[in-house]
Amino acid sequence: MYTAHPDRYADLPYRRTGRSGLKLPALSLGLWHNFGPDRPAETQWAILRRAFDLGVTHFDLANNYGPPPGSAESALGEALRTDFARYRDELVVSTKAGYLMWPGPYGEWGSRKSVLSSLDQSLGRMGLEYVDIFYSHRPDPETPLEETMGALHSAVQQGKALYVGVSNYSAEQTREAARILGELGTPLLIHQPRYSMLDRRPESGGLLDALDELRVGSIAYSPLEQGLLTGRYLDGIPEDSRAASDSPFLKSDAVTEELVGRLRALDGIAKSRGQSLAQMALAWVLRGGRVTSALVGASSPRQLEDSVSAVANLDFGADELARIDEIVNQ
Repeated sequence: MYTAHPDRYADLPYRRTGRSGLKLPALSLGLWHNFGPDRPAETQWAILRRAFDLGVTHFDLANNYGPPPGSAESALGEALRTDFARYRDELVVSTKAGYLMWPGPYGEWGSRKSVLSSLDQSLGRMGLEYVDIFYSHRPDPETPLEETMGALHSAVQQGKALYVGVSNYSAEQTREAARILGELGTPLLIHQPRYSMLDRRPESGGLLDALDELRVGSIAYSPLEQGLLTGRYLDGIPEDSRAASDSPFLKSDAVTEELVGRLRALDGIAKSRGQSLAQMALAWVLRGGRVTSALVGASSPRQLEDSVSAVANLDFGADELARIDEIVNQ
């Protein structure tokens, strides 16, 4: 039987999420691509155990994570039953609804029917009575925002979620979502945007400013930019990489000689900081405390350990930040 490390809370910092009482670890584990039947169950469980031993108390999912869709939640459900049942109150489990999950008009987007049906399915796969955070995964252009936010509010009222969040919403949409939820009496806890050194849209689009004003937390996904900021592409495209497979999330033609040159320059800064490129990229997202947590994936416990080591140096000098901006924007 798995027994968690007694010093699991010793090193990883925890940050308050917006104005709430909930604290999240600076690094959270995303179960997006590496939790499904195509991966050895022993490896998946080893990653989860090592994460918790390191103080990573937040496991982030969505209804469609896998592959196939739903399998990541099923995998976590099995681990919760076997390894983590007695640690449930030490875990933050989140899931989302909004992307395509089942056929027909109710299998995606943000209708009340879709959102609440999806949550019930997610709870069934994970064997849970509630999730800690339930997200609207993306805004629905054809459903009134009042309906989608009303569904999130209902999830809390029904005891199926403790907090609610949104993901992939613009600054304006986030402000409106927060207003509606506030009037209903269920505060918006957190926003999950895509954010990295190479993707600054939360800054340029005003989202981070909006979250500061609203006192809403944030958790960045793809902080390593689909692997570009891991150092794997410093010599081009590896044969076993995501870009080599022409993944819809990273096409091979995106990895240009110019980009590789910028990655090498960024790697030089990371080395001067005593970090890998991946560790510096995570530290950059977490710099200054504006982002509550950064989501990392892992294909092995060792990879997770490397990511968590980023918290050893989250400080940047003004010259370092200026040089990073110069490289990224050239």
